[in-house]
Amino acid sequence: MFRLVTTMMLLGLLSSQWVHAARVEGVRVWPAPDHVRVVLDLDAAVKHSVFVLDKPHRIVVDLADTSLDADLARVNLENTGVKRIRSGKQGEANLRLVLDLEAQTSPRSFLLPPNPPYRDRLVIDLPRSQSDSTASSAANAPQAQVTATDRLRERRNIVVVIDAGHGGEDPGAIGHGKVQEKKVVLSIARRLKKHLQDTPGFTAHLVREGDYYVSLRQRTEIARKRNADLFVSVHADAFSSPRAHGASVYTLSNRGATSETARWLAQRENQSDLVGGVGGVSLGDKDEVLAEVLLDLSMTASMSASADAGRQVLKSMGSVTHLHKREVEKAGFVVLKSPDIPSMLVEAGFISNPTEARKLKSSRHQEALAVALHKGIVEYFRRQPPPGTLVAFQREQQRDRQYRIQRGDTLSGIAVQHGVSLNQLRKVNALRGDQIRVGQVLTIPAS
Repeated sequence: MFRLVTTMMLLGLLSSQWVHAARVEGVRVWPAPDHVRVVLDLDAAVKHSVFVLDKPHRIVVDLADTSLDADLARVNLENTGVKRIRSGKQGEANLRLVLDLEAQTSPRSFLLPPNPPYRDRLVIDLPRSQSDSTASSAANAPQAQVTATDRLRERRNIVVVIDAGHGGEDPGAIGHGKVQEKKVVLSIARRLKKHLQDTPGFTAHLVREGDYYVSLRQRTEIARKRNADLFVSVHADAFSSPRAHGASVYTLSNRGATSETARWLAQRENQSDLVGGVGGVSLGDKDEVLAEVLLDLSMTASMSASADAGRQVLKSMGSVTHLHKREVEKAGFVVLKSPDIPSMLVEAGFISNPTEARKLKSSRHQEALAVALHKGIVEYFRRQPPPGTLVAFQREQQRDRQYRIQRGDTLSGIAVQHGVSLNQLRKVNALRGDQIRVGQVLTIPAS
C-alpha cells in the first residue's frame, strides 16, 4: 500500500511538471514617454500569442504550458495606461493574461534569452498614442525640430543631449553591493543637465528622464530631433577582474564609421534629414556619388569634433578621478554612430571594482563627475563654438578688432562707435594724443 501511494505521488509530481513546463515568476511594467513595456519574468522559454480586443480595450496574452507564480495585484500600473492585469486558464495547461487598457494600442511582443540577473523574459511593448504620450510626458517628449532659418534669426544656445545608458528592465552592469549601472548613470546625467542648464548659452536635454529603456538607435534619433551640437552617453564600465578601475572616454572608430556610412547610404531614399544638425541636408534627392561624398564629409567632421571634445572631457575628468586610459579610445558603439552629431561615450568608472562602485554610488562622487563633465564640455565649446550661437558671439566680442580710419573720423568718435573708452583706445594703440590720419589702422580692444 505504501509503495502504491508513493508511486502515485511521484506520478502526480511528474505530471504537474509536464503540464506546466514554465512559470511566470514576476510581472514588471515600465512606463516610457512613447511606450509602455510589460515584462514577464519566466523560468523557461515559452510559446505565446498576443491579440487585441476592444469594447472595452484589452490585450490578451496566451502562454502555452505555463503557470502563474506572481501576485498581479502588486504590479505598479501608475502612469501606464494599463488599468488592470488579470489571469485565467486557457485549456488544461495554458495561462491567459488579460491587460485592461485605457486606450487602444498595437502591441509588439518578443522573447529575451537569459541575461543575468534575469532568466527568460517575454516583453510586450505597448505604443502610446500621440495624445497619451504628450499628456503623460510632455516634458520628456522631443521638441519639434527647429529649422536652420529659425536658428539663424537669433543667437541660439548650444544644445547638449545627455544619454543615461540602459534603463528599465536593462539594469546594465551590477556592481559591488548590488549597485546598478542604470541608476548611477541617470543620477550623473541629471546633475550634468542641471549644470549645463545653469550655464548661459547652453541648453541640455536627457534621452531618458526616468527608469525606462530606450533603444540604441532611438537614442541618437532623439538627439537629432533636439538638433544636438553634442551627444554624451554616460555609462559605468564592468570587467571580469575587480582590479580594473578608472574612467574612460570613447569616440567612434574608423571601422564603425565605415559600416555606418554604408548603412545610411543604403537607406537614404527613406531619410528626409540624413545629414541633420543645423544644416538639415537631405541626401534623398542626391545621386549616389554626391550622397556618399556629403555623408563622408559629415562623418569626418563629426569624428574630428568628437575627438576634440572627448580629449577636453577626459582631461577634466582626470582632475576628479583616476583615468583607465589617458587617451580617448575608439570603438564601434551604436550610440556613437551619428554622422551629423559629435558624440562621445563616457565610462564614469568600473562598477565591477568594489572601491569604485562605492564611490559611484555616492552623491558626492556623482556630483564631482558631473562638474568635471560640465567643465570639459563648456571649455571645448568656448574654444570651438558653433556659428550663430551666443557662445560664438561672446567669443567674438572678446577679441581685439582692427579698424581703418576713414575721412572725417575722430579718435573720440571711434571710441564711442565701438563702445570703448578713449583711454583704452590710446593705451592699446600707444597713442600720446588724439591725432590720427586717414588710412591708419587702429586696434579696437575687446569690449
